[in-house]
Amino acid sequence: MTTAIIANLEKLLDGPRDGALLRYSLGNEWLKAGEWEKAAERLRQAVEKDPHYSAAWKLLGKALAEAGRTEEALAAYRSGIAAAEVRGDVQAAKEMTVFARRLEKALAGG
Repeated sequence: MTTAIIANLEKLLDGPRDGALLRYSLGNEWLKAGEWEKAAERLRQAVEKDPHYSAAWKLLGKALAEAGRTEEALAAYRSGIAAAEVRGDVQAAKEMTVFARRLEKALAGG
């Protein structure tokens, strides 16, 4: 099912409906499929289109962490926390703070 959804969403790229939400949706579907690098690519495009899209930052951090790109994931979470705070999205900021702390501990060897 996920591959059919991905194929349908990919057809919409560079069309009139292309935007941060479409890129976020594609990133989410690639994440579900276990394709971390493809997910990260689409999610990075989503936050380029809307730097204040906290949900996209959160998934970008997750995709990068799953891909073993811990420092990049930590940077994504930090950007996401800032974006969430600007939008007043307290819950997303809290969640990403927890994820960021876990990565910081992992990088510190704990």
